[in-house]
Amino acid sequence: MHDLFAAPRITAEHRPDGTIVLRSAEELAAHEVTVLASLRRWAAADPGHPLAAERPPGGGPWQLLSYGEAAAAALAAGQGLLELGLGPGRPLLVLSGNSADHLVISLAAMTAGIPVAPVSAAYSLQSRDHARIRQIAALITPGAVFARDAAPFAPALAALDGIPVITGGPAGAGPARAGPAGAAVTLAGLAARSPGPEVRAAYAAIEPGTVAKILFTSGSTGAPKGVLNTHGMLAANQQMIRQGWPFLAAERPVIVDWLPWSHTFGGNHNVNLVIASGGTLYIDGGRPAPGLFGQSRVNLAEVGPTIHFNVPAGYAQLIPALETDPQFARQFFARLRLAFNAGAALPAALRQRLADVALATTGRPVPVTTSWGLTETAPAVTAAYDAGDPASVGVPLPGAEVKLIPVPDGYEIRARGPNVTPGYFGRPDLTAAAFDEEGFYRTGDAVRLLASGDPRHGVAFRGRLAEDFKLLTGTFVHVGAVRTGLLSAIPLLADAVIAGEGRSCPGALAWLNAAEARAVQGRDPAAGGPVVTDPELLTRLAGALAAYRPDSGSAGRVDRLLIMSTPADLDRGEITDKGYLNQRQVLALRADLVELLYADPPGPGVVVRGVPPEPGFA
Repeated sequence: MHDLFAAPRITAEHRPDGTIVLRSAEELAAHEVTVLASLRRWAAADPGHPLAAERPPGGGPWQLLSYGEAAAAALAAGQGLLELGLGPGRPLLVLSGNSADHLVISLAAMTAGIPVAPVSAAYSLQSRDHARIRQIAALITPGAVFARDAAPFAPALAALDGIPVITGGPAGAGPARAGPAGAAVTLAGLAARSPGPEVRAAYAAIEPGTVAKILFTSGSTGAPKGVLNTHGMLAANQQMIRQGWPFLAAERPVIVDWLPWSHTFGGNHNVNLVIASGGTLYIDGGRPAPGLFGQSRVNLAEVGPTIHFNVPAGYAQLIPALETDPQFARQFFARLRLAFNAGAALPAALRQRLADVALATTGRPVPVTTSWGLTETAPAVTAAYDAGDPASVGVPLPGAEVKLIPVPDGYEIRARGPNVTPGYFGRPDLTAAAFDEEGFYRTGDAVRLLASGDPRHGVAFRGRLAEDFKLLTGTFVHVGAVRTGLLSAIPLLADAVIAGEGRSCPGALAWLNAAEARAVQGRDPAAGGPVVTDPELLTRLAGALAAYRPDSGSAGRVDRLLIMSTPADLDRGEITDKGYLNQRQVLALRADLVELLYADPPGPGVVVRGVPPEPGFA
């Protein structure tokens, strides 16, 4: 067992119907009611230690926000928000992305007992009709909306007419709608208030059941659901993580992170982990997107994180950079204790490459680990403590229970514990349906037992039950595993959705990664159409598809492949609030391409396993 991780002790209850309930034998230790108490404790003990750092617009040296400054600003601005009329029933809606101002105003709202509702900046900056923003505002009736810089968010703010706007930066830094008193509202102005008895009483009244955040998720339905995240959930989850990762008690973490705070991974798991452990968060203005990863690379090299959090798309860009630039690798790994992946399964090939470059650079293994959870679970439920089997998402953390319900080729996994949501904002119907008769949350995720077959050794994530389907033969296709295998086997693909329900074999509609897409431009005889037909690309894909032979047999491999030229559409629901592909929605909206994928004989752009591309197209 690596010294980073606790030794898990798990009990397994086997029921006559095949259900298995897994629990940690480790009791959840006593902990604070709210993560805000950790902020105040660190501010009192070491007020000058940096909590967060960010670069100014346009670049430049890091600007630091200390624990003392953050705690004082949160109390003062919390008083200001109460004076604006916000409260438990009038949340704060946040449109803009990660920033020190976003962090301060969120801490201020929670200090004053005001729920924070951060939404994906994409719904303001990339959406054409802002329907999602209007839906969310109609559901929660916010008392104010925050946008650090009002200018780029002007169309979204116009869609929220009538709601007071708060901007970041100094007074007069940008246009802001008047508040109730008729004056423009800025965060600087709010933070200049003198904390009064109102905000102190509101903080003192925080209980485990007090709502801290409303996080939005849509899943396969497309309609936003406001997940209630209570102070008790968030605080309990951090205690669960600390008991799984005991090194956090002795080492104040340093992370460089781009993951959006509108999502539970970045906004709950990572931000709260830093606060609870007295660490420092360097807010990364880059991300794994065209033209932006270079900024992440500079930040990672300059800071040298102790823990690295990312998603597979991020590792797909990071790992080649580490492999080809030894100096960058030395800077990145200089004090790295572990690498963590979540959001989707990390392809085994990527995981092995990361482990290899770490060992080659440092002479020691750097663990690559993961966990499993959801927006509704704050988020961590299980942890792969020992970073062993690459498919493992581990075993329950202290205080958590999981119930495994038998389904074809695996189990549905359900969760119960102090980190689980009490329900959905304003939707008692959804709340009632979300829990079973024993109070376990129905996650909709599927898992399988690891090769040992002993549930105490943990489970492997197998995908979303709603995405799985049957072939014409009656064989189940587990979409999550097939998609991960395909993307691992063919690195030139950026993402894919898996088709084949009621067909003879699985197929995929896919997108090229940015480098390949640029290379194809100008070569494709059908440029401008919905399908990529570049002859050179199709030949390469045919070879890659022929070489891709997973151990799981015909139901675990893709036999037909088509490359799409048009990206997933945010407004049409092809991308969820978490920024992930909505498998069902993509297939429904692109049904014509699914028909083309399965046409016989295969048409232009369709690659079929074992069939050479049509003459004239390859």
